[in-house]
Amino acid sequence: MSLIIAYIGKKGCVMAADKRRIGYFGDKKNLDLLEEELYEGSIGNDEEFLARASELGISIKITDDANKLKTVGNCIRGEVSTKGTLETKRRRIYGTTNGYQIIELLGSDTKSRNAGENGIVIFGNNFAKQLAHNLISKKLKGSKSLRYMGEVFEDILKEVSSKTPTVGKNIDVLMQQPDFNKTEAQKHLNLTIDHDIKVLTKFRQELTEQIVQQSIEIEMANKIINKGSVGHVVNVDGNMLFIQLNDKTQAMDGNWKQLAAPGQNVLMFSESSNVEIGDEVVIENEELCLKKDKSSLKCDIILCSL
Repeated sequence: MSLIIAYIGKKGCVMAADKRRIGYFGDKKNLDLLEEELYEGSIGNDEEFLARASELGISIKITDDANKLKTVGNCIRGEVSTKGTLETKRRRIYGTTNGYQIIELLGSDTKSRNAGENGIVIFGNNFAKQLAHNLISKKLKGSKSLRYMGEVFEDILKEVSSKTPTVGKNIDVLMQQPDFNKTEAQKHLNLTIDHDIKVLTKFRQELTEQIVQQSIEIEMANKIINKGSVGHVVNVDGNMLFIQLNDKTQAMDGNWKQLAAPGQNVLMFSESSNVEIGDEVVIENEELCLKKDKSSLKCDIILCSL
């Protein structure tokens, strides 16, 4: 759900892109039908789109705040993406004076990479691309400044957005005009793209680690003991008690790292003077205490089941 128009030439590079993203939820067969109607141009505006989605039982979320263009070094990067079940597909164009490269990524793996020196490149669905191509042929005449071309591209995007809900009315335009010849352009593009993909790879690794950690936290949170026996007293030293965990209890720290396994000892504190070796430690009403007299115990660990 995007339209990006890029010009690359000896004067520099200018790109324009809409900011629309559309999220779907519903029956796959009906979703495929809705997308087919969208891409062939039979749905002309947001109202028709929402009405047709409702008829098909598809939930739609439309936002117009996505940033599809970014300045990277002395280049502009334009990106369209599609989220799959397991990976995100990305198609990117990097443009600068006298050169551009188009790459396709699956996750952070490069699947294709092609270079060019000049021209107008359009990313989008076939219907939106054809509309944009026809409008460029009508509106763009002769050699003009980058600023002028950016204004024309913006007008074209707005006109296309009035004919298909796949393109939003909010537009970004970026320009870059470094002094590169064709050889310098490709060298700079190679360095910029290689670094940018490394950044993406690192981001994905960090995101994966966060997701794994969140999964661990959810799993462990479900194992927190809020009722039942957890162990018994094996040593008393003033208000410090050494508790041996039973065979179903483990002790974790705040980062869900295991501090003590079943059968190992943990430290707890009591203000009671009536603690004896062998006393059973339980959790009742989510309170840690001695079973015999319900005297409160304190600790800085999280008690979880296996």
